[in-house]
Amino acid sequence: MGDGACRKMEAGLTDKVVVITGGSRGIGRATALAAAARGYRVVVGYASNKTAADEVVSQIAASNGKAIAVKCDVAEERDIIDLFEQADKFGTLGALVNNGGIVGTSGVRVDEMSAERIQRVLAVNVTGSILCAREAVKRMSTRHGGQGGVIVNLSSVAAKLGAPNTYVDYAASKGAIDSFTTGLGYEVAGEGIRVAGIRPGLIDTEIHASGGEPDRHHRLAHMVPMKRVGTADEIASAIIWLMSDEASYITAATLDVSGGR
Repeated sequence: MGDGACRKMEAGLTDKVVVITGGSRGIGRATALAAAARGYRVVVGYASNKTAADEVVSQIAASNGKAIAVKCDVAEERDIIDLFEQADKFGTLGALVNNGGIVGTSGVRVDEMSAERIQRVLAVNVTGSILCAREAVKRMSTRHGGQGGVIVNLSSVAAKLGAPNTYVDYAASKGAIDSFTTGLGYEVAGEGIRVAGIRPGLIDTEIHASGGEPDRHHRLAHMVPMKRVGTADEIASAIIWLMSDEASYITAATLDVSGGR
């Protein structure tokens, strides 16, 4: 990195807080580390893996950053409220990254899905993201006396491809996130808040393992025009850019980070 780039990064340092759901692993972890490197105080939301969340906090602290870990199942409204109350104690909220998400077992057709599976996917991926955004808007909107901020929602290219014979329910949940990004972006554009989305493609994270196909991203890499899977760091870089003033005229928009898929 040249001197000019260093000066540019230093000029962008902030003491504001970013809340990252699903912040202990994968894209969330990479985003937490990248945000801390740019001066954000990071609230690492995690569903169950306290060890992984604490490791992220320790790594940030080792680089003289500030972070806390807060247990939060985004399918539970009380957990979400607590997450943001903990963030309030940590500083002024400047950004939210709605990264928490799940997939059901892979290879299941719609005519084989249970109501419980569908409800859980939608509760985490859709309702949880909307409720987190609700709490963020209450704090960041100038309408509520806030100083503005940025919300970045994690979607997926599955929203466009539909994920047939794999997890249509997950794809549908991410289609909902695309619509939510557009609608909320319009709603709060005049209140100092920008809302943007990221559609990752095949990324080397643990999410496919949770669906029972740990090698899925590598097995399908040939379908990507760039002929490779992406990394969590590449998604994190796009998220951080959307959070930055360099993206100051972007809202109600979703960016594909998918190698052309």
